Amino acid sequence: MGDMKVGSNEDVLVTHALGSCLGLMIYDPAARVGGMLHAMLPLSKINPQKAESNPFMFVDTGVPRLFKAVYELGGKKARMVVKAAGCGRPLSNNEMFKIGERNYIVLKKILWKNNVMLESEDIGGTASRTVHFNILTGEIIISSNSQKKNL
Repeated sequence: MGDMKVGSNEDVLVTHALGSCLGLMIYDPAARVGGMLHAMLPLSKINPQKAESNPFMFVDTGVPRLFKAVYELGGKKARMVVKAAGCGRPLSNNEMFKIGERNYIVLKKILWKNNVMLESEDIGGTASRTVHFNILTGEIIISSNSQKKNL
């Protein structure tokens, strides 16, 4: 994976199979614009060529590009609502590389350095998640294990 989508007004953004991957949703309620990032790995330095061709594969290169894309649609940092999902351990609780945990740590560092706070999150665990993000309302629905909840 490694994908980023932006939208406005009545768009609904969807991503599937968030296991250890990070799902980051940002939203400006006044401008009614937002975006969603589905990043697989924490740091682009492990594969600079892949980061060049698909920066959304990595948290450290995808997050800044997501914010930039939403700003270009008229979003403002001061009004931004930021939510995260995923970063789990879908294979087992003994996952050697702890990709999900590392994705979350890199996200938190980037947000902290830029004075951005997460409003809410659905992080960790072993279940895969699907995210539906309604740009008009800002509503984010997380589906996991046949259950749905608002984020």
